[in-house]
Amino acid sequence: MVKVEIVQESNSPYGSDASSRASSSSSLSSVSSELEADESIFDRIAALVDIVPPTTRHAISQHAQKTASFIKAGGKRVGNLVWILTTSALLVALPLALVLEDEAKIVAQEREFLEQQQGQQQATPSMYPPQNQNQPKALVPPGF
Repeated sequence: MVKVEIVQESNSPYGSDASSRASSSSSLSSVSSELEADESIFDRIAALVDIVPPTTRHAISQHAQKTASFIKAGGKRVGNLVWILTTSALLVALPLALVLEDEAKIVAQEREFLEQQQGQQQATPSMYPPQNQNQPKALVPPGF
């Protein structure tokens, strides 16, 4: 058989001999102020490490390291891809765009020149009357 024995702790702030509520609340308030003065939030969080078993802490650490390395490798690959795309755009697309713009300017100048020629032909009266397009043309020997 097991023998149960009640142990009285005289130094504990929680155990008090008085049954009044005032003495109980005063002892708890003194405990909370002592804890706040002695340890910081960092100390309390550091003490939580002891709650998690070492195998679980190691597994969590391994998962965090794998995730960090995956993110780092992914970021490096995305950076390389962005570098390739921007340099390709600068080396290929920019000169191509400039050439296409110059070509468009040349085409616009040619169109304007043709419009000016047509305007001059319509503005000046011709000495010769316009030929009728229905008349057959005479044969012209080669070289004439």
